[in-house]
Amino acid sequence: MNLGAYDHYAYALVALVGTFLAAWFLLWVTLRSPWAEVIRTYRGVSPPFLGVVGVLFALTLAFLANDTWNAHDRALNTVYQEADGLRSIATLAVHLPAPVRLAVRDAVTGYAAVTVHEEWPLLARRLDSRGASDRLDRLLELLAGPDVAMAVAAPVHTLMLAQAAQVRAARGQRIALSRTHVNPLKWLGMACLGFLTMITIAMVHVDQARAEILAVLIFAAAAAPTAAIVLVQGNPFQPPTVITAAPIRALLP
Repeated sequence: MNLGAYDHYAYALVALVGTFLAAWFLLWVTLRSPWAEVIRTYRGVSPPFLGVVGVLFALTLAFLANDTWNAHDRALNTVYQEADGLRSIATLAVHLPAPVRLAVRDAVTGYAAVTVHEEWPLLARRLDSRGASDRLDRLLELLAGPDVAMAVAAPVHTLMLAQAAQVRAARGQRIALSRTHVNPLKWLGMACLGFLTMITIAMVHVDQARAEILAVLIFAAAAAPTAAIVLVQGNPFQPPTVITAAPIRALLP
């Protein structure tokens, strides 16, 4: 198994556990450690200052979440584009002579079958199918060949080739999105901002132990699951939000 393909689950676990460990450590330092009395001498941090760091953290997390969900939306869109291109080719082949029409339809359904049954399970492991690539090459060769070119009008033939190019481009985009990895530097920056936000919360309430504990824990309970939810959706073709091959499967007999 390619464990590197599932690294975002490990990052999600680190974010979840690490946030609460950081909260516990910060509370221990400010309330129970030998330096607690010295830290309390810095009381007086203005509560509005919390908003400055908090907004930076929230914006960073929002941008990272937006990148993840945009990747999911793009992947879904490419799957529908790929299926639409294949369907258009099959529809435009209706007016071809019977032998050529059957060859085109067999090429379309053959590619769809290999994509659904062979390539789709590989996407979760950030891999692709050589068989699907070969089938797509054969479809393009068939559409660009003289049998199809002489059997239909030039505009129709051009449109069929354009749809085949759309299928190839959509497949390439789908494979690229399945290989998206978590950027550790982005999330490290987000983690630093999150810890600074917790420090700010603790310092605002440093002379009120119960309020400090409650405020830090509420922040941790809000930030950790949110970050974990974003991280586990790092690959659009893995759980929990799996993009299925249903649009392409619908082309199979």
